[in-house]
Amino acid sequence: MGSHQEQARNAVGLLLWLDPTHHQAIRHLPSLSPAAVSIVASEANSILDCLRQENLVLPPIPFVSALCQEGGIEVDAAFLAFNQDLVVRGVADILDAVGALIFDDHLYCLLRRYQTGLVGRLPELEAPYTCRPVTVPEDCRSMFVTFSKGQPIEREEIFDYFRQKWGDCIVRVLMEKTTRGKPPMYGRIIFKSEAFVSLVLNGQPLIKIAIGHRQIWLRKYIPRPHNM
Repeated sequence: MGSHQEQARNAVGLLLWLDPTHHQAIRHLPSLSPAAVSIVASEANSILDCLRQENLVLPPIPFVSALCQEGGIEVDAAFLAFNQDLVVRGVADILDAVGALIFDDHLYCLLRRYQTGLVGRLPELEAPYTCRPVTVPEDCRSMFVTFSKGQPIEREEIFDYFRQKWGDCIVRVLMEKTTRGKPPMYGRIIFKSEAFVSLVLNGQPLIKIAIGHRQIWLRKYIPRPHNM
């Protein structure tokens, strides 16, 4: 689903989030043609791309809506926009929990070897799934943010932007330390979960967000000596 691994993972996470609400979107995928699956993935990723923007205008999602018809609630762009905080936090929870299992390339490699008869029964494959909290280092949950010259943004504005859209998802926001009243030109956002970083970028190395008509640029934080 999708040409980028992160986009495919996020798209599956969104469809899994729809399943527990009795929409059962993902169970229909095996019966679809590759072209139809590609369209579903494209719609899912267009949803996730829009959910990070200030002006939330979601495109039509006819394929995803059709997959969710059995749930009794119409799942369209308006439904997802109204519930954007629940959508993002729900998908993040899936990616952090069961996603660690279903997107484990090592386990899939072992499964393929077992299915082809290269190996016998493996305890690693037979182990029951348990959801265990994992402490993820702050560096892995961080994004580096830069600001446009002459368009200063306060720490609280960044914090409030994500909190209003996605709920309680940020630990703190750090800003460049400046002197003589100069506005900071960069900062660092530390999220509560690594999945939020994935959902912000959604397969892109760098994305732009407008906060009150001022642009900020975000990318994954790469720690370097003497960084914040």
